[in-house]
Amino acid sequence: MSYKVKLEVFEGPLDLLLHLINRLEIDIYDIPMAELTQQYIEHLHAMRVLQLDELSEYLVLAATLIEIKSKMLLPVHEGEDFSDEQGFDMEEDPRDELVARIIEYRKYKEAATSLKESAAERSEHFTKYPGDLSVFGEVIVSDKEEHMNVFDLIGAFQKMLDRNRLKVPRTASISKTELSVGEKMDEIMATLQRGGGRCDFYSLFDMGDTGGLVVTFVSLLELMKRRDVIVEQAGNFDRLTVSFRRED
Repeated sequence: MSYKVKLEVFEGPLDLLLHLINRLEIDIYDIPMAELTQQYIEHLHAMRVLQLDELSEYLVLAATLIEIKSKMLLPVHEGEDFSDEQGFDMEEDPRDELVARIIEYRKYKEAATSLKESAAERSEHFTKYPGDLSVFGEVIVSDKEEHMNVFDLIGAFQKMLDRNRLKVPRTASISKTELSVGEKMDEIMATLQRGGGRCDFYSLFDMGDTGGLVVTFVSLLELMKRRDVIVEQAGNFDRLTVSFRRED
């Protein structure tokens, strides 16, 4: 069975790259290419398992990162000029073009976020005379939003896949199992209900083959999209928890 996933929250490979830079607290003007390239490729492995339609765009940037990393590994000998033979100036930092692209992308991303916030603020203004809303009771607006974005969850998904590979023997069997996202969503909600409204993120993936894991992951994303559940992390490297979204 093939699972095709398309998520509108993916904004492209530069968005993932910027996310990793912020997550790893990397100086954007002095990027450690080895660490960044490794983290980027690990995310691509999880995205490949999920069979995302947009993966080809991310592979292009992965090739660029590997090229920059390889250039930085080339030895530089004083008095030698390889600019004509190799096609680039050894005195220039191979990361300069990438850094410029990331900074430019960050400017547009921040501008888009600012415009979105302005639109949300403006949508709260209405040209209408005051009305009596007491019949509706007190309205309490919850300002609690999920702290984990899709890239964070893909990173957690990749760690879970790595952990499962170490636990499961290297054997394979072929079987056809009909898996329903709707049924899995009900199962997740039932698990939360039994756990008092909260459970460990990784406990949802204890059983099942790769197809089952993907269905569980997509079902969790759908529940988050419907604002039925939230995924939280108290601090860096803490375990992720899934809980009911409670809105009064």
